[in-house]
Amino acid sequence: MHASSEEKSDDSKDSCCEEFEQAFYHFSKYHMKILLGDLNAKVRRENIFKLTIGNESLHQDSSDNGVRIVNFATSKNLVLKSTLSPHRNIHSNTWASPNGKTYKQIDHILIDRRWQSSILEVRSFRGADFDTDHYLVVAKIRERLAVSTQATQ
Repeated sequence: MHASSEEKSDDSKDSCCEEFEQAFYHFSKYHMKILLGDLNAKVRRENIFKLTIGNESLHQDSSDNGVRIVNFATSKNLVLKSTLSPHRNIHSNTWASPNGKTYKQIDHILIDRRWQSSILEVRSFRGADFDTDHYLVVAKIRERLAVSTQATQ
């Protein structure tokens, strides 16, 4: 998904949050739900949201989109796995300014708290050759499947 940039109007940001809500409720509560993308959200480390965002955010303050994402995640019992994985800054930055002097962590991966152990690691890779100012964000995911013990006839 792609969220509205910080410069957009509140109405545009609200409609984006509504899209997240619709995507979230489209699936059964029993399915693993992962929301990922360019959320344009700088998220600050705050003790009150430690269970949702952890201690590995790169930012000292939250953007408006960051506050919206944290509120959405908290209300839906989601966690931001991209801010829970400890990495050097070079592997946490997801966006670079055109002049290469400003870096941000604005692309995120959210997952239901119940399934958070399924995402083992989230990090960005700078070397991927794409025509964008964003870095490739990769998550290592493990899913355990239930095995039926009933005998077939």
